[in-house]
Amino acid sequence: MSGHHISSDKILLSVAGALFILTIVTVGVHYLALPHPWSIIVAMIVAVMKASLVALFFMNLYWDAKFNSMLFIASILFLGLLVGLSMLDTLFRTNPIPGF
Repeated sequence: MSGHHISSDKILLSVAGALFILTIVTVGVHYLALPHPWSIIVAMIVAVMKASLVALFFMNLYWDAKFNSMLFIASILFLGLLVGLSMLDTLFRTNPIPGF
């Protein structure tokens, strides 16, 4: 490797502008009052887009070795697996005391 990548001001300000616009989109989706599952789905899609921009450009994964990107994606997948298995446990658990 020849050295570290230094991002230009143009790239960083462009990404910051995109994050600002996506934040406005998130607020706009809230005021649209979409039906229940769709509001969460759209909000999560926008959140994933924002997190991807931060990881790629502010954390410099775009210019870094592909191995580091693979480790980052693997950690996200393992987090999803952990949350998914926890949700399976809590969703199908019987109540020890019946509700009223």
